[in-house]
Amino acid sequence: MTARSTAVRPATTGANARLLDEEAYFARQRSRREVLPDPEPLLSNLTRCVIEVIAGARDLDQIARWLSEDVYRHLMKRVVLANRARRVRGGAPQRPALTLGRMVVCEPADGIIEATVVVHQRVRTRAVAIRLEGLDSRWRATYIGVL
Repeated sequence: MTARSTAVRPATTGANARLLDEEAYFARQRSRREVLPDPEPLLSNLTRCVIEVIAGARDLDQIARWLSEDVYRHLMKRVVLANRARRVRGGAPQRPALTLGRMVVCEPADGIIEATVVVHQRVRTRAVAIRLEGLDSRWRATYIGVL
């Protein structure tokens, strides 16, 4: 046993452990509802953008800052499948003509918004379910489902 084993280590118990915990400082921090902006404009814009991304009229990277990593990966798979289907049919990407219908918004917990937005298109009507969580004083989509 040399001097290495007798070296003084910083205390890592109690309050000091929290100070050394990287996640306490560098991970995304939950935000309370009062520090977050109104979610409805983001919900309508995000809904419109997601439909355009799936239609091939918009690049997914344009909305990446509003999405969690899981949602980004899920939408990327959906975009790849939609592009393949378009190529098989011989169609070109087009900006869809759509109008947003009713929006139902609920807040199951502080800093969490769950919403359903109805999207009317010429051929069909869809519903888009979105879950927004307040992280780092801004909204971030942690779930998006297009039905």
